[in-house]
Amino acid sequence: MSGAKKAGTKAGTRPEVGERPAPQETGGTVMALDLAPSPDLSPEMQAYFDKCREKIGFVPNVLLAYAHDSAKLEAFAALYNDLMLAHSGLSKLEREMIAVAVSSVNRCYYCLTAHGAAVRSLSGDPVLGEMMAMNYRAADLSPRHRAMLDFAVALTEAPWTIEEEDREALRDAGFSERDLWDISAVASFFNMSNRMASAADMRPNRAYHGEARGLPEPGDA
Repeated sequence: MSGAKKAGTKAGTRPEVGERPAPQETGGTVMALDLAPSPDLSPEMQAYFDKCREKIGFVPNVLLAYAHDSAKLEAFAALYNDLMLAHSGLSKLEREMIAVAVSSVNRCYYCLTAHGAAVRSLSGDPVLGEMMAMNYRAADLSPRHRAMLDFAVALTEAPWTIEEEDREALRDAGFSERDLWDISAVASFFNMSNRMASAADMRPNRAYHGEARGLPEPGDA
């Protein structure tokens, strides 16, 4: 059969070996728990969902997961918005970096995907986004950012070991007393959120996977 193609192969290519994994489509799955959205969401939460659709094109699945209980959704959204979006001595990017570093320790699929996308988008640097998700210590970080993430990770891995010298390291890096509170609050929030996401097997919206993946051209600012 010289010169003939073998069945199932293309000319000039080798036959495929091994096994391909199934496509990892979520099919719109929000989480593993069978909890229907509450029919009694407040007008404020309905407006919040509408604002999400307007600004980013979808409602994040973490909000849909909490939507089975209007009171819990409102509490979660209020705390998230206060910690991540309200005025702080930490930039939005810095707060997202904390979220990803903490989520990396906890191996939280949902939060690494969603907040990794936020780091890529806010920084304009997909390489930084990958480093935050994989190992922030591989990144060329300023003393400020290294101290911030070292503290957040220590608080995640062994909170009982935090002592005055750890707080002093943040002060030495230029953080104020309020900044120390905010770093701690963001890290603590994502430790809670990671655990809820893992317990319920929350699935990130598919759109997050492709966000802000393009690398800038050489020489671009």
